[in-house]
Amino acid sequence: MNPSQRLLSSTWLLWAVLMIPALWMLNAWRVGDLFYGEVLHLSGEWSARLMMVTMAITPFRLMFPNAHWPNWLLHRRRHFGLAAFIFALVHTVVYIDRKRDLSLILEEGATFAIWTGWIAFVLFAVLAITSNDVSVRVLQRTWKKMHRYIYLAALLVFAHWIFAAFDFILGLIHLVILLSLETYRLWKRGKLENYAR
Repeated sequence: MNPSQRLLSSTWLLWAVLMIPALWMLNAWRVGDLFYGEVLHLSGEWSARLMMVTMAITPFRLMFPNAHWPNWLLHRRRHFGLAAFIFALVHTVVYIDRKRDLSLILEEGATFAIWTGWIAFVLFAVLAITSNDVSVRVLQRTWKKMHRYIYLAALLVFAHWIFAAFDFILGLIHLVILLSLETYRLWKRGKLENYAR
């Protein structure tokens, strides 16, 4: 393996790249360069986009069967999924720190725009905790069924984004992109299964 391949294969480098935006956000919020709404918005966007990368890997592999980069992404899918959860955690911590009132959090949590985000966060947490080889061995077939809840989490994430944001257009655009990729995945898988018969 040459130096450039070794560099691209480095888990440490990947995590450094993934975490730079989170560390920048938190520091900018701490020193006052970013205000609450900006940090909340950016952390939520990063979480949703990393989730989209995680979910888009299979469609990309079907679109580009001879390309190497979808396989590179596949071998690092758990890292992108965990990074999506970390940004969701930043999003949640910033929200709780701002509210600092359980009754207010519960009151807002009863609205559709917010409870969709809370349920998505809980699903993210479960998926993140079980994104390891030990969980795969222990849960066996249940693991795959459990991780299909990413689709429900994605729908909730975009419901939260669209209904909680001041401008819903960006969230809607991301949702359409993800739905298009998943529609292609289902169509292509169905086509391949028909060929195999």
